[in-house]
Amino acid sequence: MRTLKLFVCGDVMTGRGVDQILAHPSEPTLYERHVQSAGDYVVLAEAINGPIRRPVGPSYVWGDAKADLARRAPDARIINLETAVTASDDWEPKGINYRMHPANVDILETGQIDCCVLSNNHVLDWGRGGLLETLDALRSRGLTCAGAGTDQIEAARPGVVSVRDGRRVLVFAFGHSSSGIPPAWRATTNRSGVNLISDLSTRSAERVLDLVAVQRRPGDLVVVSLHWGGNWGHQIPHSHVEFAHRLMDADFISLVHGHSSHHPKSVEIYRNRLILYGCGDFLNDYEGIRGHRRYRPDLAVAYLPAFVEGHLTELELLVYRIERFRLRRASRDDARWIVATLDEISDPFGTRIHIDDQGKITAAPS
Repeated sequence: MRTLKLFVCGDVMTGRGVDQILAHPSEPTLYERHVQSAGDYVVLAEAINGPIRRPVGPSYVWGDAKADLARRAPDARIINLETAVTASDDWEPKGINYRMHPANVDILETGQIDCCVLSNNHVLDWGRGGLLETLDALRSRGLTCAGAGTDQIEAARPGVVSVRDGRRVLVFAFGHSSSGIPPAWRATTNRSGVNLISDLSTRSAERVLDLVAVQRRPGDLVVVSLHWGGNWGHQIPHSHVEFAHRLMDADFISLVHGHSSHHPKSVEIYRNRLILYGCGDFLNDYEGIRGHRRYRPDLAVAYLPAFVEGHLTELELLVYRIERFRLRRASRDDARWIVATLDEISDPFGTRIHIDDQGKITAAPS
């Protein structure tokens, strides 16, 4: 059977400062304790890395990643879209609110994104009207969504990406309260919202597996995408490990795609399948924000797993530095820092991260 290759990453945060440099910026008012305008995040970034000519084109934010991904030609591209796509002013009083203007959604098209995971703690930042506008804006451009919807049934429905030979990649997306998703955001039978799981128990894992079993068919590659855990720190809760293993033990899930952390977390190759406990941010507007520098949130990782008959055959990692809200290939030293960090924190999971003489980064069982 032919190899299927994916591109997956963590949080793509195209709202707030990033939205302000695009062709159709949202009204910039924010309701944060220290920042009242999204434009201030642009100013902070420019103070660190130099001026950003505005407006930028839709391919600008992808930088070097655009050509790198084109060369590797993944069959499906899956991101966690960590922003509402809306012009709504119905802001949630939660401290941080992300939105990108719907007219800027072409940056996702330019990135050739196939599936936007929405089961996160920012998709309803601008109310349920903002969520509905997000769904409409993405679907009107042919982008598949997963993890949120107009009701519980739609929120639980997988994102379906059709690939060559009539095969499919199914993306089942869930949010967990540990990532900061408010309980009131849960989708119900008569209310829009997020596909929220209350806990990481055996029963919850069984419910996920039952949902997958109903939808999958022979030849499908199944991804379970989870927005879980805190923003900082390399420690993986035992409950996360157990939950991921329970899913993999069913033998029909190929990838657990974890996100929420602002930096990459451990990688595990378990039963010839892949668990990414936290992919880290892929795009953000954090350049001028101080704090947590030891985690290097300016470095972003693209994960390119390849599968044959659902089993992992290779995992390549591409490393970038976010500079002026754009992905630039990381320096050799920065790439080696990521490799050393991921190798150290993944070793307890039986996975080693290696960089060869040509700079190619791969992961393999130890």
